[in-house]
Amino acid sequence: MTDIPIKDIGSNQGVSGSAQIKSIKNESGSGFDKVIDEALSKVSQVQEDVEKAVNKLASGGDITDAVLAIEKADMSFQLMVEIRNKLISTYEEVMKMPV
Repeated sequence: MTDIPIKDIGSNQGVSGSAQIKSIKNESGSGFDKVIDEALSKVSQVQEDVEKAVNKLASGGDITDAVLAIEKADMSFQLMVEIRNKLISTYEEVMKMPV
């Protein structure tokens, strides 16, 4: 996953809330949806690497490379599922809040 830079938190004290959010979004260059898209594309790339490693193994390649690639893909997928579960749980909690 990529690190999201945190720049000058609290330095825009005279700026209204919405203007501050816009400036933070412009500084970071990526919103939440872009971060999620990047993470999903990385998981897809890891799974493509597994396919290549398994095909190499079928043609006489090294088994350790294939096993490592499979475990890496499994861990990436499990992490993605846990993040999804946490997002759904958080959404459900927000929806329960009284307005």
